[in-house]
Amino acid sequence: MGITDKLKSMLGQKEQPKKGKKKLSAKELADKNKEPYINIVSMDVDPENLNDGAFELDWNDIFIARLIKAGYQGKTDQALVDQWFQNICRNVVMETYEQEQAMNPGMKTNKRDLGDGYTEVK
Repeated sequence: MGITDKLKSMLGQKEQPKKGKKKLSAKELADKNKEPYINIVSMDVDPENLNDGAFELDWNDIFIARLIKAGYQGKTDQALVDQWFQNICRNVVMETYEQEQAMNPGMKTNKRDLGDGYTEVK
């Protein structure tokens, strides 16, 4: 124990924890660096129906600004992120479908135009 610690002990002062730099979260770091941030916070799946579930997403204002710049439109940030997430999911499905088609070129599919750029594939 050093002299300073002994004096503090005699005076009834407790040693204060040393203040270190607070580690920034990934979102705080992205904000500090002026970078877009999106993260899946949680995912819930209905145990009764594994096809039903939900994702909880977290994002920063810079991510929203990038979505708007990319042409996404919506009344709320939630609506913008929801459109983006749906597009990501759609792209994953289409990539999987295209891979299956490449591996099984004789596979027959039924397509139906749903309008507004959407197609149903069975």
